[in-house]
Amino acid sequence: MQLTSSSIGRKVLMAITGQAMVLFAVVHLLGNSSIFGWLNGGINAYAEHLHSMPLPIIIGVRLILLAIVCVHIWFAIQLTIENRGGRPQQYAVKSTQKVTFSSENMIWTGVIILAFLLYHLAHFTFQCLNPETAALKNLVPLHNEMVPNVMGMVVSGFKNVFVSIIYGIAMAGLFLHLKHGIQSFFQTMGWSCDKSQPVIIKLGSLVALVLFFGYVLIPLSILAGILK
Repeated sequence: MQLTSSSIGRKVLMAITGQAMVLFAVVHLLGNSSIFGWLNGGINAYAEHLHSMPLPIIIGVRLILLAIVCVHIWFAIQLTIENRGGRPQQYAVKSTQKVTFSSENMIWTGVIILAFLLYHLAHFTFQCLNPETAALKNLVPLHNEMVPNVMGMVVSGFKNVFVSIIYGIAMAGLFLHLKHGIQSFFQTMGWSCDKSQPVIIKLGSLVALVLFFGYVLIPLSILAGILK
């Protein structure tokens, strides 16, 4: 298959899967923001709505997300190895044109995001790190029925300063990864030019910044005592 046999094809697949994960990050943030009460019942109602979906849909969505993540990681590793293999010796003069800290460290910010993702799943999805505060073991009333206390689990988790620091570092990694990744997507797909590229870079940075502040606002609000 040409997409997987050529470096350009692999870059396209990595770019597409990367933007699919950006879309997920946006949707996930919108759902998480229900902790501030804009949804009747808050994040408990949001979580209950998600888990009330038919099991095949839940499993299917998770498998699709897993496939997207695996494809992105696999080709990222391949391309990184190829790029390094193509330059066994450092150039006498290193070009810094259009090279930024985020672009040079995509593989490392990706590692940070992956490590955090595994930790986050163990903490809030599978709920095996702090079983005493797990939402599934602490039910609360909602609309005349008992549902898992996701709000209590999240608040208890982020009251731990160490956990909030880990979260903040991971979101900084996400910001740097998206800051370059979003604009790189348009370059890879051939949807940018010299005139549009500066605008795309600014918009990509803005999206990354909004996601960063949107996510870190939750633990900051809990540490400040705004969310209880």
